[in-house]
Amino acid sequence: MALILGLESSCDETAAALVTSGREILAHRLAGQEAEHTPYGGVVPEIAARAHVEALTPLVEAALADAGKSLADVDAIAATAGPGLIGGVMVGLVTAKALALAAGKPLVAVNHLEGHALSPRLASPDLDFPYLLLLVSGGHCQLLLVEGVGRYRRLATTIDDAAGEAFDKTAKLLGLGFPGGPAVERAAREGNPKAVPLPRPLVGTPDPHFSFAGLKSAVGRARDAGRWSKEDISASFQQAVVDCLVDRTRKAIESVRIEQSRDTPFDMARDRLLDCARSERGEVTALVVAGGVAANGPIRTALQALAAEHGLPFVAPPLWLCTDNAAMIAWAGAERFAGGLTDPLDTPARARWPLDPDAAPARGAGVKA
Repeated sequence: MALILGLESSCDETAAALVTSGREILAHRLAGQEAEHTPYGGVVPEIAARAHVEALTPLVEAALADAGKSLADVDAIAATAGPGLIGGVMVGLVTAKALALAAGKPLVAVNHLEGHALSPRLASPDLDFPYLLLLVSGGHCQLLLVEGVGRYRRLATTIDDAAGEAFDKTAKLLGLGFPGGPAVERAAREGNPKAVPLPRPLVGTPDPHFSFAGLKSAVGRARDAGRWSKEDISASFQQAVVDCLVDRTRKAIESVRIEQSRDTPFDMARDRLLDCARSERGEVTALVVAGGVAANGPIRTALQALAAEHGLPFVAPPLWLCTDNAAMIAWAGAERFAGGLTDPLDTPARARWPLDPDAAPARGAGVKA
């Protein structure tokens, strides 16, 4: 079995992990930055990058010690090379390059989104390709067909804000604290999800994509109206996000039903999915959710019900594997290393790095698509 050292530093979590190709997590060390960013209500990129510099080397040393291994025992070094806050990405990638050069080990430059996309396979050995993935995080909201390692077909994306970004901005608007996602979920438990009439952008439309900017703005107007409690606004906002995610994901699932009519704008995305569904790998094996927002309880529950409705297995990583971590980067590194996919030491750090560079631009979408 191969042993992979993984490094993660794309946003505000610094982490190092040792994972084997046999799915054994020998060690995982993580340092958060909540104290540094809480006064600002969000992540400050320059502060995050400096924190990564201070934390990463001690974390690598601690992870190796926890596993009882040395750098000589490692078969390859994997690090997030993008997308993310470029200062943080550079810290992790340069550290990985230095370690790889010093120890004579291969470098695996991992797309952070691929780390999320493959993380369910770390926790669920029976999950096989191809599967339909809803990837929901602070910076991305996409529906992807995961055909194999390095093979992704984007079926839908956000045309503005991602779901996680909407959670964070809602928390800031309501003064709930940082990080925003867990804060909104906690407040929502005490609220009425039907109290505030919030919009469900694009729900029920033939357009396959996501949009959350209007919902975020509606939260601001609801706050300013002074008619509802923070708890009711939080619960209503969370329910609106659930409804949007379920509606868009339902469209993607239904797109694999060959008997369905072929007269909507979603046909192009469906045809891309059907190409794989008819391939030698067979039908889509499961509905999978990953990314930081996948840790949200009501979202997981709603997607599980959606999968059951369509007779599909539902797979989601454990909560700690949903948020940014180095185990998923090490695992993605292990999967790529097993396929002979390593990278030169001049591999650049990237602020943007789509999993499916050939996907057609979404109508009206910005750079995050």
